[in-house]
Amino acid sequence: MRVADLTWMQLEALVAREDRAVLPIGSTEQHAYLSLATDDILAERVATEAAEPLGVPVFPLLGYGVTPMFTGYPGTVTLSTDTFTRVVREILDGMHGSGFRRLLIVNGHGGNTALRGIAEAWTAAHDGAEARVHDWWNAPRTWAKAQAIDPVATHASWMENFPWTRIADVTPPRDAKPMVDRSRFTGDPAVAREALGDGNFGGLYQRDDRDVLALWAVAVEETRARLAEWSPRTGV
Repeated sequence: MRVADLTWMQLEALVAREDRAVLPIGSTEQHAYLSLATDDILAERVATEAAEPLGVPVFPLLGYGVTPMFTGYPGTVTLSTDTFTRVVREILDGMHGSGFRRLLIVNGHGGNTALRGIAEAWTAAHDGAEARVHDWWNAPRTWAKAQAIDPVATHASWMENFPWTRIADVTPPRDAKPMVDRSRFTGDPAVAREALGDGNFGGLYQRDDRDVLALWAVAVEETRARLAEWSPRTGV
C-alpha cells in the first residue's frame, strides 16, 4: 500500500500491527530515449508491487540522488553526497518517529552508493531498529535473469526499457550501441556527455516485452522476498 493513499489515522492504526516500511529512492537524470525519471519510476513501482501483498506501506519516493556525471544533460538534477546523506537520514528519522522499525530502502540508481553507509550508521544509532538497502536491478536473482536474457545490460539500455519508462512517440535505435569506453569519463560532465552521446552505455535499446516483463517479475519477487526476511512487528 502507498502512504499517499492513507490518512494519518489509518497509518497510526497500521503501525500497531506492522513495523516494516519501504522508502524508494531514485534519481532524476538522463536515460537516453527513456524518461528522465526512469530510476524513480522503477524504484517506486518495484517497491509498491513487492510490498502490496504483504500489507507493508511504501512511503513517497525520494526522486533525487547523486548523479554529477550526467549534469551536462538537460533535466539531470544532482544532490551532493552530504545533502543526500542528510536528507535520507532525516527521512528515516521521520519514518522511525511514526513507529516503523524495519525500514527497507529500495534503490533505483547506481550512483547512490552512499546509501549502505547511511543505513548502517542509522541502524547503529537506533536501538531496536534497522535500515537495509536493496538495489533492485542488481540483486542476485534479478541480475542473473538479466544476464541470461542479454549479458549486455547497461544504463539506459534494454534493461531499463519497460512499457512504463518509455516516452510516447519516441522510438529508440534498433541496432545495439557499441560499448562506451568508460575510461574516457572524467569529473567533467561535458566530457562525459561527449563520450556517451545519447546517454546509453551500450547494448540494445529495447528488447521484446516478453523479456523485460519476465525480468520484472523476478525483480518484484526478489524485492518482496527481501521484505519478507522480516516478520511483522518483531523484525525477526
